[in-house]
Amino acid sequence: MAMIIHEEASHENSHTELKSWATLFKSLADPHRLQIIQHLQLGEHRVADLVDHLGLAQSTVSTHVSSLRKAGLLASHTHGRATYYTLAHPQETARLFKAATAALTSADTCIESSQQKDTSHV
Repeated sequence: MAMIIHEEASHENSHTELKSWATLFKSLADPHRLQIIQHLQLGEHRVADLVDHLGLAQSTVSTHVSSLRKAGLLASHTHGRATYYTLAHPQETARLFKAATAALTSADTCIESSQQKDTSHV
């Protein structure tokens, strides 16, 4: 997650970097994957632990974990026969979620303001 987004559109971003951004955002575009990240913010988990928390099939959770790993969001280590997953970049992930929350709050405020203006002209 070493990508930097400038306030102005940057033509310096390579196609490869933009593909990385797309992979990252695509991996975050699923509520179950976001739940997995929330659980991993509390510490490492096995797929079986995530299955218990989410109530999803093991194969579904494994697919979500794979997507998050490909995006560079998760790291793993093996202990015995179990694989444990953690956030690869916990501080950066927390900042990303904080920025997303701020953006959504700002967007909601703009939408509410726009709707109020629209109804005041009626």
